[in-house]
Amino acid sequence: MNPLERRTSVITAAVATAAVGLSMVLSGCSAGQVSQTATQEPAINGTSGKAGPIALRNVHLRAQQTADYVQPGRDVELIFTAANTSADVNDKLVRITSDVGSVTLTGDGALPANGVLVVGTPDGQTAALESVEPADAAEAKVALSKPVTNGLTYDFTFTFEKSGETTVAVPISAGESPRREVTDDGAPAEGHSGGH
Repeated sequence: MNPLERRTSVITAAVATAAVGLSMVLSGCSAGQVSQTATQEPAINGTSGKAGPIALRNVHLRAQQTADYVQPGRDVELIFTAANTSADVNDKLVRITSDVGSVTLTGDGALPANGVLVVGTPDGQTAALESVEPADAAEAKVALSKPVTNGLTYDFTFTFEKSGETTVAVPISAGESPRREVTDDGAPAEGHSGGH
């Protein structure tokens, strides 16, 4: 090998070594880090839970709160979505219980394999989901026996025919955000509804 070839070979080796070293340094910058999106939750009002292959999402109470507490004797709506992630096992929601009141389920609680059960109408949604037939729509009403308030959670136990049961700490919905004000003519007001 002549001196020019040797020098070119040394330079090429040095550049390759530097490139490998730089790539290791740069890739090490994120090693061990948790990506921000890996721990973010969706911007929804409710909470989530799991019973075997059944995933509960956006579980919350909808109650109009005009005082410190929503008092016993009122009916409030329990809203959630249940997804059956099993590829081949059908299931069914058979019961929901809570120590804050008795829960009445209406409609079909069936959860077919890879199917979804939508109970109630989520906040901000003005009509039933297109994929849900009116006859299949389900609702859950809670006849309160104890006072409830925003900012706290209340345990609800969901019992499924095959997947067993799970208890979820359920909040009261914060409602639509930002809140929509209505003018005298029924049109939505512009701007926010903050103080003056």
